[in-house]
Amino acid sequence: MRISSTASVIDNVKVAAYRIPTDSPEADGTYAWKATILVVVEIAAGGQQGVGYTYANRATAEFIRETLAPVVQDHDALQIPGLWEMMIAGVRNLGHSGIAAMAISAVDIALWDLKAHLLGLPLVSLLGAVRDAVPVYGSGGFTTYPKEQLQAQLHGWVEQGIRCVKMKVGASPADDLGRVRAAREAIGPETQLYVDANGAYSRKQALAWANAFHEYGVTWFEEPVPADDLDGLRLIRDRAPAGMDIAAGEYGYDQAYFHRMLAAGAVDVLQADVTRCAGITGFLRAAVLANTYGLPLSAHTAPSVHIHPCCAISQVRPLEYFHDHVRIEQMLFDGVLTPVSGMLHPDLSRSGLGIVFKHADAERYAV
Repeated sequence: MRISSTASVIDNVKVAAYRIPTDSPEADGTYAWKATILVVVEIAAGGQQGVGYTYANRATAEFIRETLAPVVQDHDALQIPGLWEMMIAGVRNLGHSGIAAMAISAVDIALWDLKAHLLGLPLVSLLGAVRDAVPVYGSGGFTTYPKEQLQAQLHGWVEQGIRCVKMKVGASPADDLGRVRAAREAIGPETQLYVDANGAYSRKQALAWANAFHEYGVTWFEEPVPADDLDGLRLIRDRAPAGMDIAAGEYGYDQAYFHRMLAAGAVDVLQADVTRCAGITGFLRAAVLANTYGLPLSAHTAPSVHIHPCCAISQVRPLEYFHDHVRIEQMLFDGVLTPVSGMLHPDLSRSGLGIVFKHADAERYAV
């Protein structure tokens, strides 16, 4: 893959990690956290620079620096499929999931951003647009939030014109129905309400809660049981009330994972996360898989990256406008988009992803 021209040869790969505290304690049905680590990759070629990132840990940054940067250095930045295959081959003895997949994701995103900059195109134009905007759903409603904070956050999204909102359930099942009732009171009858258990329920619990949540108009039940319990997901999908979609897939690192989930008939909506599933390249492949099963894809978190590939795939559901990631992206990047009437529109006046990392603002969070 080496080329004689220097016009698009990668001449520098930089990586750094930043630990950003949450604005209040956050938790879902199975996990709690007080900070998020952002791993940022910057790749330079031909006088241009591309940025990519993942939400992972400090070890992921070291993995990129020691394992992946040497793989892409001095190669043609325009040849992304070849670079992606080289990275996949380069982690063979280490495994393709977990840290390796998240590291590849950050590098792959930076490569796509760089290629679009080199060609002077918005990334969505490089990928080929199917639509000019994608609806979002406001996502947060953490189980650590008291009722008033939960209602204020969800109502705030509705006031911004967002037509779907999602809350966490499962940490304390006895409280879940009351929290869902409070959420419905806050958002009114017209807004779609999603719930996400992060795999906290047993199969029988999930079936019971699906019927109970249906009384409050819940139309999306995410990970009602652990995502690896494909038989359980299929059971809930088959028996959930009409009009309630079962969604999962955010922890998918490779195509084999998505294929198993789809072949099992486990979901109505497949989710994928561009910062986990081997980047934009992996995300587009997941979209093709979903399309072969006649199912839509929904993007998990990181809206500033997802908006471009989501505008380029054939079947898409609202992408996740996740509170924690939106806050971080607004803090540390210029050019971050804001939904208009519940829709995100790529900025066609800017090349690449349209975002620029603010090094000075991020420095205080460096780890």
